[in-house]
Amino acid sequence: MAEQTVRDLKLIQYLNEAYGKEKELETALQAHIGMTTKAPYKKRLQQHLKETKAHARQVERRIKQLGGKAEAAPAPGPIGDVASAATSAASKAVSAAKGPLHAIRGTGENEKMLKNAKTEFSEEHEEIATYTAIETLADTVGDKDTVKLARGIRREEERMAKFLAGQIPTLTKAVAREEIPAAERNGGARRRRRASSSRSRS
Repeated sequence: MAEQTVRDLKLIQYLNEAYGKEKELETALQAHIGMTTKAPYKKRLQQHLKETKAHARQVERRIKQLGGKAEAAPAPGPIGDVASAATSAASKAVSAAKGPLHAIRGTGENEKMLKNAKTEFSEEHEEIATYTAIETLADTVGDKDTVKLARGIRREEERMAKFLAGQIPTLTKAVAREEIPAAERNGGARRRRRASSSRSRS
């Protein structure tokens, strides 16, 4: 086997960062799907879980093509291999622990979904940044296959982020309807109207 170049090692490093994030998000998405009661939102999360699993497989395949090994936190050498395995296990444990924590945050069903959507939105943007960096690095060093891979995945992450950007206002309105009395919504406009009409009668 040919010795890996500095170029390939750097590409593998960046791809492994993406791979680790995809594996972490698989666990988080599974937890969020279990907490989601709104059918269109749940369906989109299920679709994105499939995309996320596919992204991890595609990235893993590209890492192998470059002569590397897919792992959450790559580091060269025997100590690096042990550290990578430990970091990968710790990352999975943290993701698994976040699921039950996400289930108890928020005061009601809609607020839990809203908090999950905000977390997912943040995670999507981290992924967009990661794949933008991979795409740019690969383009700079002339790796057309990695450019194509990163661009395709980035576009799917952007579509998911756009969907979530629409969900956040919808879920926030649902929280307001679920938790705030009607008389206290709309900036108190109803209360002001009632107060002025009672004054005009007197």
